[in-house]
Amino acid sequence: MSTQTVSLVDVSTYLPGEPIGTDYYAAFAGSDELRDNLMFRAPQFRHHVAPDETAVDMIERAATGLIERHGHDALTGVDVLITHTQMPDMPFYGGGGEMARRLDMRPGTVIDLHNGGCAAFLLGLKLARQQLLSGEGSSALIAIAQNAAGQIFDQEGVRRKAQAAVPGDGAAVGLVTLSDSSPILDVQCRTYPEFAGDMTLSIEPFRKWWQPGPGEGFIGFTESKITKVLARGNRQVPEMALLVCERTGLSPSTIDLLVTNQPNRVFLRNWRDALELPKERHRDTFDECGNLFAAGIPVNLDRAISDGQLQTGDVVMMAAFAHAGDFAGAAAVRWGGRK
Repeated sequence: MSTQTVSLVDVSTYLPGEPIGTDYYAAFAGSDELRDNLMFRAPQFRHHVAPDETAVDMIERAATGLIERHGHDALTGVDVLITHTQMPDMPFYGGGGEMARRLDMRPGTVIDLHNGGCAAFLLGLKLARQQLLSGEGSSALIAIAQNAAGQIFDQEGVRRKAQAAVPGDGAAVGLVTLSDSSPILDVQCRTYPEFAGDMTLSIEPFRKWWQPGPGEGFIGFTESKITKVLARGNRQVPEMALLVCERTGLSPSTIDLLVTNQPNRVFLRNWRDALELPKERHRDTFDECGNLFAAGIPVNLDRAISDGQLQTGDVVMMAAFAHAGDFAGAAAVRWGGRK
């Protein structure tokens, strides 16, 4: 075993509840000037977290597959826990401590991320790799919980908006080890501070998000903002994927599978076109799950592994951008097979 190689050994995922069809939103649809915008063309289905289901519950359920395949000790012995939760169960701290308790883990390092957004799984891979190579242990767990669809976008006032029908909920965990079984070839992340703060929360009438009062929070989209986000996302994801290709000696034609976040069909099409990849080599579950935010990459990777789309020895390129374009990342892994 090479002590200088870190591998993404496996991923396991969870989707809450039964699929919710587009008809559910059609029953509430109101007048929305953005309804015809390509950004908000609704998927056929999505999943919503249950009213009493916590982010930690979701992670515990997502970890079931890892435990079944690798044994309980594979998780209890994890040295580094890296988490990202779209809607933390508590506002004052992340969920890493409770996740560790629920999974019987005693990691030496717990890192709760928030800035990674839809690219959080890639940021988690980068941090896990750095931690293990620096001597912090031999294994890490990345835990992602996307739980905004059933909590924010299903509010009575928000569900009337075009944006509400696009998000879906889901959770995923990824096991990373100091080994050469499924090597991470490279991970690159980039922050774009000039775009920080461009994604905003709107409440009508205005109040701070934590203040009591009328009105429900939703994402503050405008036609102008959407145009900017489309331009940034269209550029950043291929740029990051090509950077990883350059650093690893790959070319886009040698990518066996592309896995990205999945905000909408427009981005999915534009990204594979930019990398000159056919549709069958770009995995997505948009019409089954909607926009899964940070859970999108590991959920699609899990599906690709489970149905044999990703074969042993294949190179998978993962790439995503976050928020309104203030963060992006990409990672390449040579898949070693699910043991």
